[in-house]
Amino acid sequence: MKAIILAAGRGTRLQPLTNTIPKPMIQICGKPILEFLMESLYLEVSEIILVVKYKEEIIKEYFWDNFKWTKITYITQWEEKWTAWALKSLDLDDQVLILNWDSIFDAVDIKNLIHSTSSAVLVKTVDNPEIYWVCKVNVNNRVTQIVEKPQEFIWNLASLWAFKFSPTIFKHIQEVQLSSRWEYELPDAVNSFMWEDDVKAIEIQWDFIDIWYPWDILTANSHYLNKLEQSEIKWTVEQWVIIKWNIILEEWAILKSWTYIEWNCYIGKNSSIGPNTYLRWESVIWQGCKIWNAVEVKNSCFWNNSNAAHLSYIWDSIIWNNVNLAWWFISANIRHDNKNNRVMVKEELIDSGKRKLWAIIWDNVKTWANTTVMPARIIDTWSMTMPWEIIK
Repeated sequence: MKAIILAAGRGTRLQPLTNTIPKPMIQICGKPILEFLMESLYLEVSEIILVVKYKEEIIKEYFWDNFKWTKITYITQWEEKWTAWALKSLDLDDQVLILNWDSIFDAVDIKNLIHSTSSAVLVKTVDNPEIYWVCKVNVNNRVTQIVEKPQEFIWNLASLWAFKFSPTIFKHIQEVQLSSRWEYELPDAVNSFMWEDDVKAIEIQWDFIDIWYPWDILTANSHYLNKLEQSEIKWTVEQWVIIKWNIILEEWAILKSWTYIEWNCYIGKNSSIGPNTYLRWESVIWQGCKIWNAVEVKNSCFWNNSNAAHLSYIWDSIIWNNVNLAWWFISANIRHDNKNNRVMVKEELIDSGKRKLWAIIWDNVKTWANTTVMPARIIDTWSMTMPWEIIK
């Protein structure tokens, strides 16, 4: 069996983050999201085929030609004609998995798909089927049709873009015609395939996370940190540090005296935490960060080489590369009306689904003293605030 992972997309809803890295290389708890998917399936397949395009060199430099001795082959999707276009050149003679990289599954659910005795698709019961590709099923739990984002209710089983097929799927992929959107769409091939082969719907048993928007990174961090059953401390913990629950402390990182860590957290290489720092509730600090005196960080993510030097409160936030937060940097993460926070994405106001969400701060931002940020605000790349400024 071989696995095909569709990893060519740019991720426009995650811009400007994806201006510098491809979406599959966004890191969760120290690993690219694509790596978590590979870990779930590499022992079960003879080859992993990665369909790439946008900033593909970053993916290739990270994984090279194998993943833990399982061969990796790269296919470049030269034209933006959607999923089936890149697969038209393939004609495999073995069973195949076709997966989208940006959905995080539990390894148990991936194995249930792999060991299915027939062709199959992972599905999930959802309350909002209108935003998914929806599977219609019959009384025998066989999929009869996949419908894109139906405006009227037809079923509530969402396809999670994780398929297992017999090799005849490639005949149907090669026969796919341009859709009304001028794209070669994989669901068209799947609907054709189902006329001659059964496709079983397998409902997932565990969590499922789509990385569509920046705040989904916080959800994914929490998902993996919640599974941390014991601490992995690889470097220095000074005296009078209090650690409750479990942490990962990578090489050359240091926890200085009087640091207090509550709930599971991750601290990356070369980062320095403390003294007198309060780190809590599934926070993630990447490489080369400095979180120093009298700073409280809660349920937040610091990317590489970002600093919060002293006397600041950072809650429910994403702080990207090379950001410097000056003293008395303060966040507000809850609206006065207690409703979900909404964020402007691609000129559209999106409900984040989160009651607590503070700031999304992109690369190379510098703040001056006493900056305050209102809930759910985005501070764009290379921005600079003035002293006592309020970001409304």
